[in-house]
Formats: sequence, structure tokens, C-alpha cells
Amino acid sequence: MVKVVADNRKARHDYFIHETYEAGLVLTGTEIKSIRQGKVQLKDAYVTFIGSEAFIKGMHIAHYKEGNIFNHDEERERKLLLHKKEIKELAKAVQLKGDTVVPLRVVLNKGRAKLDIALATGKHLYDKRQSEKDRDAKREIAKAMKHNY
Repeated sequence: MVKVVADNRKARHDYFIHETYEAGLVLTGTEIKSIRQGKVQLKDAYVTFIGSEAFIKGMHIAHYKEGNIFNHDEERERKLLLHKKEIKELAKAVQLKGDTVVPLRVVLNKGRAKLDIALATGKHLYDKRQSEKDRDAKREIAKAMKHNY
């Protein structure tokens, strides 16, 4: 059973998504408890590569209420668990093409926290406007079809 804990809706608005990956997260005890309560934000998060490892920065996991002195740092750098081949592909695309790796959502899969990340290209302002026009047109068509039936 997969439960979506946090979703980064702004990512789909700001980027063209090319390819998605599922990555594990290296977490401490209070972080996973806080994630299970749904206290995660991906708004300003991004993925970086240091050596042959991937890290997520800016992901906010709120303090666990019952965590006392053992609570975690809310915005610490967290290691992502990916295959070496995937890390090389992503790092190469970021370095050569200028793409970015953005987090899309955090899910709980069989009790384990997973992060869906995507290889993406940034949208320009005119691309965003075109996306809005397309979405509005689809909405109008659906509305008209609903009234016809």
C-alpha cells in the first residue's frame, strides 16, 4: 500500500518533467515518525550531487512532538539511496544538459519513506502561460460535455 505524504505541485508548474525515479531516504528515528504524521514540505527542496552520492537539500521535516532532546535538524542535508547507474545518469544530465533534479513527492511504501524525484527542464514564462491556456481549454471542453449529457 502506497500513501502520499507530501506533494510538490509547484514542480509540475515550473518544470517540464522528463524522467522520474524513486529514491530511498536516509533518516533518523524522529524524522520517520514525523513523516508518518505528514509533516513534510518539499517547496524549496532540490537535489545535489557530491562525489558519487545524491543529497536532498531544503526538504523541511518538522520536529517530532514527543522527540525531546533527540529531535533532528529540520532542514538538514539527507542522503538519497539510488543505484550507482542512476546517480551517474542524473549527474551527467545536470552537468551537460543543464537540467535539474526536482523532488516530486514523498510516499510511504510498506512503512518505508520514498522520495519520487524527476529529471526536469525549467519552463519559461510563455511556456507556463501556454500550459494554463491548455488546462483552461480542457476544463471548458469537459464542462460543455457535462452539460450535453
